Amino acid sequence: MRQKRIQLRGVFLLVLFAFPLFCAEAQTLPFPDMSTDGTMGIPAAPADPVIPFVDLTIRNPESGEEVAFSLQLLLLLTVLSLAPSIIILMTSFLRISIVLDFIKRALSLQQVPPNQVLLGIALFLTAFIMWPTLTTVYDNAFRPLADGEITVETAYREAEAPLRLFMYRQMQGKPENIRLFMAMRGLDRPDTLADVPTYVLIPAFILNELTVAFKIGILLYIPFIVIDMVVASALMSMGMIMLPPVMISTPFKLILFILIDGWGLLTDQIVRSFI
Repeated sequence: MRQKRIQLRGVFLLVLFAFPLFCAEAQTLPFPDMSTDGTMGIPAAPADPVIPFVDLTIRNPESGEEVAFSLQLLLLLTVLSLAPSIIILMTSFLRISIVLDFIKRALSLQQVPPNQVLLGIALFLTAFIMWPTLTTVYDNAFRPLADGEITVETAYREAEAPLRLFMYRQMQGKPENIRLFMAMRGLDRPDTLADVPTYVLIPAFILNELTVAFKIGILLYIPFIVIDMVVASALMSMGMIMLPPVMISTPFKLILFILIDGWGLLTDQIVRSFI
């Protein structure tokens, strides 16, 4: 028993003295490939985030060019704020949106299609119809202005001319609205488009678009009103007074609208009305 204890002590002492030597030898061995060296150092603190300093100062202009630039900037911001009104009132958007709303009401539809969908259709149809005019504005006004070839005033005139021509063409057959606004301003009767100021042409164009859109709406309502009258007469003759006629006539309206390819026919006629 005593001999076993002596042997265990010897083994323990051997391990105790050999373990530091083994650790030292292990530290001198090279690291395996694709490994990184370890470190006991404390990493440095990350640098503070850099936040840019934006300085907006207001000072007196030093030259007339700075005054002109400030006025141009204010004019540009004004035009951007009025851009939705320009798109709605000075393009084909007004007529298209009103006609689409009329067809929705004529079909007795309340939620389908949503108003956002109808406005989206009107917007893309407006882009399709106005594309030649917008291309002319870009080529004659925006691109030369961006290249520094013309001034802002010249660019405004070049951008105004195609829009004026488009609005005037829609009223060539009936220029009564132009004469109305010219008379209210006390101006002479115009002979050509150049004699019509822009502030007279725009409201005249708006009234013309409202008139044309309402005329189209009347023509759209007529066939669907006939269906409503036939269905209402049939229900009255059968004594179904409590049954709403709209509930019965709406499916027949939709069937008729689909059979005649209503959306395609309506879109084709809207586009042709601007040609």
